[in-house]
Amino acid sequence: MSLKIVVLAKQVPDTRNVGKDAMTAEGTVNRSALPAIFNPEDLNALEQALRLKEQNPGSTVGILTMGPPRAGEVIRQGLYRGADTGWLLTDRLFAGADTLATSYALATAIKKIGDVDIVIGGRQAIDGDTAQVGPQVAQKLGLNQVTYAEEISVKDGVATVKRHIDGGVETVEAPLPVVITVNGSAAPCRPQNAKLVMKYKRASCPLERPAEGTPYDNLYEERPYLTLNQWSVADVDGDPAQCGLSGSPTKVKAIKNIVFQAKESKTLTASDADIEGMIKELLDEKIIG
Repeated sequence: MSLKIVVLAKQVPDTRNVGKDAMTAEGTVNRSALPAIFNPEDLNALEQALRLKEQNPGSTVGILTMGPPRAGEVIRQGLYRGADTGWLLTDRLFAGADTLATSYALATAIKKIGDVDIVIGGRQAIDGDTAQVGPQVAQKLGLNQVTYAEEISVKDGVATVKRHIDGGVETVEAPLPVVITVNGSAAPCRPQNAKLVMKYKRASCPLERPAEGTPYDNLYEERPYLTLNQWSVADVDGDPAQCGLSGSPTKVKAIKNIVFQAKESKTLTASDADIEGMIKELLDEKIIG
C-alpha cells in the first residue's frame, strides 16, 4: 500500500557552542547567535520514512518544520536525501513556542495536509531534550503513538515497530494512522544524493526568495517544484492565543554553558587500601550509593 508520510523535523541551535549570548532577554533561545543544524534524531526519523517509501511503492515523504525563514534549509536537506515535498510554518506569532505551543502548531498543519498515514519524528530535540512534542502531537490529533522506535515496517494498514527501551527490545503493532518517534540509536540517515542536490539547491520558501532582478529569480516560474510551501498561523487556521509565547506556559529562566573543572587531583595506586579509600570517599560525598 502507498503511504503518506510526514516527517517532523527541527532546525536546532548547535548546543555544543552555547555562549553567554545564547539567550534573549525574554528567556528564549537566541538562534541568531548559534550555528543551526538539522536535529540529529530527526535525521534518524527521516531515514525510517525513506525506507518505508522504498518498501511501499507510490508512497510520499514530506518534511514539516517550524521556524524562521532560514529553517527552510531543513526541508532542502530532506529533499537532498529523497523527500518529495515540505512545509515551513513561519510567522512571528509562532516565535518563542514551548512544546505545548509547538505541538499545537504542528498538529494544525498536519490537519491541513490531510490524510496522513504516518507522522514520524525524532525522540527529542537537542535544544530542549524534553521528548514531549511527538506524544503531544499524537494526543492533539487523537492518533495512536509509538515511541523509542528503531525499526518500522507496514503491512495491511498496521505498523510493526521495534522499540529500544530500558531493559531490552520489544516489538509492538499499531494501526494506521500513527505517530512514531525514533531513537538516535536507529539507523543513521543516508547521505545527500548529488543529483537531488543539483535539482533542489535553489528550492526556497517565498520569504527566502531572492529579490526581483537578481540571479535565478526567474527559476521559480519555470520550475514550480522549487517553491516550498510556507504557512502562517492564518494559513493553518490556528488560534494565535495557542501559538508562540502566548501559548507557552513554560518560561526559561536562564541558559548557561557549564564547564566542569577539577580543583584538585589525586593519584591512586592499585592497592586495596587506595581503592577502599576512594570508594569510601565517593559514598561519603553521596556521589555513588
